[in-house]
Amino acid sequence: MRTVEIKANDANQRLDKFMTKFFPNMPQSLIYKYIRKNCVKINKKRPHPDYRLAEGDVINFYINDEFFLSSGEEPDFLKVNIKPNIIYQDENIILANKPAGVLVHDDDTNVANTLINQIKKYLYDAGEYNPDDENSFVPSLCNRIDRNTQGIVIAAKNAEALRVLNEKIKKREITKQYLCIVCGHMDKKSDTLTAYLKKDTQKNKVYIYDTPQKDAKTIATRYTVLKQNRDFSLLDIKLITGRTHQIRAHMAYIGHPLLGDGKYGINKINKQYNMTKQALCSYKLTFDFPTDAGVLEYLKGAVFELENVDFLKMFE
Repeated sequence: MRTVEIKANDANQRLDKFMTKFFPNMPQSLIYKYIRKNCVKINKKRPHPDYRLAEGDVINFYINDEFFLSSGEEPDFLKVNIKPNIIYQDENIILANKPAGVLVHDDDTNVANTLINQIKKYLYDAGEYNPDDENSFVPSLCNRIDRNTQGIVIAAKNAEALRVLNEKIKKREITKQYLCIVCGHMDKKSDTLTAYLKKDTQKNKVYIYDTPQKDAKTIATRYTVLKQNRDFSLLDIKLITGRTHQIRAHMAYIGHPLLGDGKYGINKINKQYNMTKQALCSYKLTFDFPTDAGVLEYLKGAVFELENVDFLKMFE
């Protein structure tokens, strides 16, 4: 038998969801079987799978030792020696400026130096996170941007902040703005473009259509032209929908691919200007919060903006 005491970061989640995190190598069907067979007790009572855990609950697991992770193996994040570029932090969140070329999460290439590992190591060194003190929670990123895109990424330091941020992002109560350089000049100084996007997971590529397609999702991209030079335009973009590669694919579809984009852009132009990463940056973040934000209510109306975007020197 193993005993686990529920802590603040474990509370307010269902028992079955907690067990999925606590036993990452256990099949989902076996989790429910153990609960059904009375191998899991909470406060000495038989629980239901959807029981919501409370801080201070004591769980007794009568489960095979093989499913309990060994504590002797060093976590990957401890191998990281690069500090994240933090533009803001408090007791609940971190806003980090991710450089182009850095992965947000491991993509099965066993790269240890991801943004989330940098943040975990930073918090570990600061005494704000220790995996040995947590049952189910790890510091987590709330939004993602492509490897070769620079920009602001939000990380949650605790479970309640993560819950609120995920809810606000889902409700589109956090606005993200992007800067990008596209080839050519836009027909209009400002416009909202709509289309349909279909993702090919095997090719890690998306395709844009004017009309509805099977498995395609509606997209809407709002842009404003900030500057122009002879060959390029600098755009400010607000995503009304946030789909995979939306800005890159949508701009390429209308004939204005991003400078430096190796997947949707023009390689001849990219080589001419020695651009190996797309000129795209998630540079501005606004916490709109028209509804209650709980522990993050103090961020209502806050705006965060990057001061340095490398590719802007083309328009100086």
